[in-house]
Amino acid sequence: MISRRQFSQVLAAAAATASLAGCSAQAIPAASPSTGKNTSFGPLKQIDAGEVSMGYAEAGPAGGPVVLLLHGWPYDIHSYVDVAPLLVAAGYRVIVPYLRGYGSTRFLSKDTFRNGQQSAIALDVIALMDALKVDKAVLAGYDWGARTADVIAALWPERCKALVSVSGYLITNLATNQQPLSPAAERGWWYQYYFATERGVLGYSQNRHEFNKLIWQIASPKWNFDEATYNRSAAAFDNPDHVSIVIHNYRWRLSLAKGDPKLDSLEQKLAQAPVISVPTITIGSDFDGATADGAAYRAKFSGKYAHRLLNGIGHNVPQEAPEEFAKAVIEADKL
Repeated sequence: MISRRQFSQVLAAAAATASLAGCSAQAIPAASPSTGKNTSFGPLKQIDAGEVSMGYAEAGPAGGPVVLLLHGWPYDIHSYVDVAPLLVAAGYRVIVPYLRGYGSTRFLSKDTFRNGQQSAIALDVIALMDALKVDKAVLAGYDWGARTADVIAALWPERCKALVSVSGYLITNLATNQQPLSPAAERGWWYQYYFATERGVLGYSQNRHEFNKLIWQIASPKWNFDEATYNRSAAAFDNPDHVSIVIHNYRWRLSLAKGDPKLDSLEQKLAQAPVISVPTITIGSDFDGATADGAAYRAKFSGKYAHRLLNGIGHNVPQEAPEEFAKAVIEADKL
């Protein structure tokens, strides 16, 4: 765990850059991807939240301002194992939940639809906030976590004090997703087409450990994570609903699987590509390619806004660049 003196340097840098928050992208010359300082959150907690019993890590003062850190696929809460101590040192109460289908999060009923659509995952997080009596929080995430945070900021802005979203505006529009990309761009989504087949379901079921490790390597080619780091997260993929949630998530995005009818009204609102009004910092990395500068989605954020560009960092931004991610959270909270 970093010392308070070390983190004071992080805070000083955050304060210096916060005044630059604006419309233009700020390139940050990031160091090599982190190898990590921490290995565990300590004992995890469990609480009923909507349709699930949600496992989560919690750290920091009970009365501190709340930050919810949301992970993506194929990752888990350990993406934030080095971010959390930085935020705790700054006085935040940090909550890091396992999304449905990961880790110790379990459905309360065996009969519940194993639904991976974006609004269902967002409602889990709202239910967690309700269960913990958290009225409002800073929401931060990447991949599925960024999409979930975007959805909450768009539909329930009163619950979102500020937003940090890696890769920007990720709310899924099913109609838009039916439009083809260039061949080179389509190649990057090979796994979604694999998941659309029964062979893909069987392959992911049997080989998810090796499969997800390959995704880590492809998405973050400069991050030299070790076996212990990967295995800590890979344990979360042994969740009994993991395959069902992952397959449904990607099939739903391609309109190959139906969502839950009771969520249709929410999805109709999201299909309108609502503008997000809460204070926001977006982060682009090498993973984002041509959209890393944030220009493509700048118009989707109408409130106070800044963009951070992390060169040399892959998709798992919080684990590869924990100090930069923590600074973004603090800056967003102060916008």
